[in-house]
Amino acid sequence: MSRGGGGGRTRVKTGRGRTVSSNRWLARQLNDPYVKRAHADGFRSRSAYKLIELDERFGFLRGVRHVVDLGIAPGGWAQVIRKQVPKATIVGIDLLPVDPIEGVAILEMDFMLDAAPDRLIEALGSAPDLVLSDMAANTVGHTQTDHLRTMGLVEAAAAFAYDVLKPGGAFVAKVFAGGADSAMVADLKRNFTTVKHAKPAASRKESSEWYVVAQGFKGEALRAERAAEPGIE
Repeated sequence: MSRGGGGGRTRVKTGRGRTVSSNRWLARQLNDPYVKRAHADGFRSRSAYKLIELDERFGFLRGVRHVVDLGIAPGGWAQVIRKQVPKATIVGIDLLPVDPIEGVAILEMDFMLDAAPDRLIEALGSAPDLVLSDMAANTVGHTQTDHLRTMGLVEAAAAFAYDVLKPGGAFVAKVFAGGADSAMVADLKRNFTTVKHAKPAASRKESSEWYVVAQGFKGEALRAERAAEPGIE
């Protein structure tokens, strides 16, 4: 690597065995102010600032006691919660291995497994008042397929939130292509007092990711209503 002009940006030399796209990714990482800030602040990823910015706008971390972090790797969101709400109990789950975080229980398993929800609540020791999901499906390069696969994860995360959240709790999830689809938004609005979409400044401008923030879970009455729906036991 060498230092070039233009305000101190880092220029990446072409490396043997590196593709053009990997060089572009490395250059973007080296020059990303959020990546640099994450290193300085001790966060594992730039995504920590997405949660910080969303919370500054919506205040969903205020007073939380029990948190489930779906798609916890590499752990930036859990680090933010530990810093801002040190007394909160946090349980995370991910397919990928995650280095330990003090005060956080981490399950290395697939959230889509039938056993995962019970394992999460058992580890948490209580119903959560906040469910976070930063999950996204591995992309295959086909836009519509990638969107559908990720939205399947979002819908599974929302269904989990409906089943376990305390009344008044909140659900925050990453979505794509401008937000959750209309059917999901309608379901969220039925289950929560407020539902908003936001794109934090820490999300790269070229990224299609947005976040849905649902607050004020309506609780037991909605669970009873959902249980009474045809086809739901």
